[in-house]
Amino acid sequence: MMLVKTPEDKETDKPPEKKCDLFMYPGQGSNGTQSTSIEMQVLNGSAGIAGAPSSKSENGGHSDHEDEPPMEIIIHQIIHTIEYVLSTVSHTASYLRLWALSLAHAQLSEVLWTMVMQNGFMFRNYGGSVLLYVIFAVWAALTVSILVMMEGLSAFLHTLRLHWVEFMSKFYEGLGYPFQPFSLRKVMDETEEPIET
Repeated sequence: MMLVKTPEDKETDKPPEKKCDLFMYPGQGSNGTQSTSIEMQVLNGSAGIAGAPSSKSENGGHSDHEDEPPMEIIIHQIIHTIEYVLSTVSHTASYLRLWALSLAHAQLSEVLWTMVMQNGFMFRNYGGSVLLYVIFAVWAALTVSILVMMEGLSAFLHTLRLHWVEFMSKFYEGLGYPFQPFSLRKVMDETEEPIET
């Protein structure tokens, strides 16, 4: 792991005042805070998995698993723990897609500036100012159409998908009743009183 290993001093030729800090915080390498924290997390996870069968309350606690043997419950806990860790890593990787979109956006803006706008600055006469006006119009149209509209829509859709799929998967269960679109005819049929003859 990155935090537990001892960093190497790769700047041996620099004086101590010009070197970067090897550790992230004071006392990181000497007091065992990192290893103690990792050991506590492993023990806490193990206690949570092993303690599940014994944590039944008065009314049964695990109503779905009431008659299951303790080993079955432990196996279910291990499976859920593995699924949780994998989904956390997967969701984090999915959110990195937004970072990649911002890098692509920066590169597109750099390309538009160097390939379009800088060409207008090469002319040093009066005709160049008119040409710069036209080039600026082309650059502004491309910037608005590509960077603002296309990239903005792409980032919006990615963010919406990430929030709906990754973020909502932690607690959304979808329990309820199926959607029925509004129908005036159905409302009228339900409210009409039967005509007695």
